[in-house]
Amino acid sequence: MVTEKEIREKLEGVMIPSVMRSLGGLNLIREVDISKQKVGVTLASAAMTPIVQQLVKVEVTKILEGLPKVSEVEVKFIEASPAELNIISHIIAIMSGKGGVGKSLIAGLTATALKRQGYEVGILDADITGPSIPKMFGITAKPIGSSTGILPVLSRSGIGVMSINLLLPSEDEAVIWRGPLIAKAINQFWEDVHWGKLDYMIIDLPPGTSDASLTVMQSFPISGVVIVFTPQDLTAMIVRKAVKMAQKMEKPVLGVVENMSYLYISEIDKKIELFGKSRGEEMSRAAQAPLLGQLPVDPELAKLCDEGNIESY
Repeated sequence: MVTEKEIREKLEGVMIPSVMRSLGGLNLIREVDISKQKVGVTLASAAMTPIVQQLVKVEVTKILEGLPKVSEVEVKFIEASPAELNIISHIIAIMSGKGGVGKSLIAGLTATALKRQGYEVGILDADITGPSIPKMFGITAKPIGSSTGILPVLSRSGIGVMSINLLLPSEDEAVIWRGPLIAKAINQFWEDVHWGKLDYMIIDLPPGTSDASLTVMQSFPISGVVIVFTPQDLTAMIVRKAVKMAQKMEKPVLGVVENMSYLYISEIDKKIELFGKSRGEEMSRAAQAPLLGQLPVDPELAKLCDEGNIESY
């Protein structure tokens, strides 16, 4: 007789129509019951419309009926919230003490690098009033779902993205909200979005140490923080503020990244420090964390981001 393990393995890869995520990837297989030659499977209906549920039911039934010694198949759905189904191994918050240092860029590049290594990755854009992640990834599609939750939109390489910009009538729409409403929206991105199984979630925090950053630090099981800065004199004070916030919230600082560190001129093989001498080592000591990288000013990268093609860098 077929075993529960065999059934789960068969169903793990069943793709959900129009979503390009599998039953296993979204952690939708709740129970498998085997009784003689009858197999019963219970699936969570989170973020699935009735039509999608019916299509999934047909596909699952077809697969199970093809197994040896299975004469009867029953597929049913139960309600389950995304919060019950999401399994996220590591959550990394990308933080900066001030705006304009390239925090969203680092978030996008980090997610892309992890995806290239074969991990399942998602990006939660917590910068509610200044969201830029969808633009970098060239995502314009609206999230789909049902009353039980919504699904993040997948990028070209399969990174799940959720941002307030994907829910607005147009990307130019301004979000003029007070702190409590912003905090509520961020929590909904955590509780009402069906992320499924992820190895890494990258959170693009808004700049500074305001309500939004505090909400993420207090409400999310953050694995660690990466702090982004640029070489200006003002940076030292700003980085220390960000470090102190992370420490007060008891979140480990995984490292620091210096963006716009230099401009490389290939014709003369020379690096020009446009914004002053690098402060990477100094910031590493201030954060008591490693210097993870120093990114140059790269016109090609800027062009790709403007085109929505950061994953090609």
